[in-house]
Amino acid sequence: MGERTNNKRRCSFCGRPESEVGLLITGMSGYICDNCAQQAHEIVQETMKGLGEEVNSLDLKELPKPVDIKNFLDQYVIGQDDAKRYLSVAVYNHYKRLLQKDGQDDVEIEKSNIIMVGSTGTGKTLLARTIAKLLKVPFTIVDATVLTEAGYVGEDIESLLTRLLQVADYNVAEAERGIVFIDEIDKIARKGDNPSITRDVSGEGVQQGLLKLLEGSVVNVPPQGGRKHPDQKMIPVNTKNILFICGGAFDGIERKIAQRLNTNVVGYGATKETLKIDRSNMMQYIAPQDLKSFGLIPEIIGRLPILTYLNPLDRDALRNILTEPKNSIIKQYIKLFEMDGVKLTFQPEVYEFIVDKAIEYKLGARGLRSIVETIMMDVMFEIPSLEVKKYELTLEYARQQMEKANISRLQHA
Repeated sequence: MGERTNNKRRCSFCGRPESEVGLLITGMSGYICDNCAQQAHEIVQETMKGLGEEVNSLDLKELPKPVDIKNFLDQYVIGQDDAKRYLSVAVYNHYKRLLQKDGQDDVEIEKSNIIMVGSTGTGKTLLARTIAKLLKVPFTIVDATVLTEAGYVGEDIESLLTRLLQVADYNVAEAERGIVFIDEIDKIARKGDNPSITRDVSGEGVQQGLLKLLEGSVVNVPPQGGRKHPDQKMIPVNTKNILFICGGAFDGIERKIAQRLNTNVVGYGATKETLKIDRSNMMQYIAPQDLKSFGLIPEIIGRLPILTYLNPLDRDALRNILTEPKNSIIKQYIKLFEMDGVKLTFQPEVYEFIVDKAIEYKLGARGLRSIVETIMMDVMFEIPSLEVKKYELTLEYARQQMEKANISRLQHA
């Protein structure tokens, strides 16, 4: 109980007077200083970490099956059935690995890290973000472009796990069961197929550093990330049960695939064997050796055993992406106008015009958003101030807005 000696209040735990502590918190029948409160918090955190696996136990019957996972992805992502299947099975198997107790069985299930290859705007990151909504384990998306070797400007490789720890509220047991999506993995490829003779601190060096994370080892993770807090206490995290999903555009890898298949992406050198090859979608023929030719080291490729691809988006897919998914761009704008009490409609021809422009710019689904933003900007600026209940966006207006935008860009070029 807190003591009042010589009219001084004291901490009920350590006995120090109020003058010797930073803050003294008053309770019903005692006091606690800031130092004791901090220590009590750390004790509770350590205890909860030990109980983490029991508190958040998984039950196979309650887990979403691969078909359920794919059906959920279908609501938000158009097409890409192959990539969805690979992703759904990998996540489901990851759950089953977590349910397998150490030493319980003679057969130890290895984790199957995934690498997804597809051109920009085909939905790699969207797949990852969507599946994160469904998962019962911590999930984080990190960008490989900011990573450098330890000691150089940029983020250390261990910062990938710092993000996962933050998502898991620093519960190590939970973080050790999580999933990490590493985006832009192609940006850390070395500059050629041959090993670099100079220091490649953001390419081959990062790949070498990722090996221990992908394979499974105990990594000391800075809880606040990086070198900004050199005195921070490191947290050991075992990556054995962390599933890694990698994604990248691998721009230009089609040429590597074409060389391997002894054909050309364009040209007249077609033979009987090459007649069967679909040149408009070379990505479907991707193989691990193509990743090696692009600049990934063999050790990394070996630790990413599941290789899947995303199809380039054709006209029909782009048209569906524009209006069908739950979070489609058009539905988002209709909702924004609805919040202002305005019913927004589009002429059907406007959708075709937007898709035509997206194909022209070759930016995939991202191109759709930028085009719609350009068309809608003036309307979004003016409508909230006008007393209108309905607004229909016409093809003529859409054309005017695109022409105006292109002219203004040329003037500022």
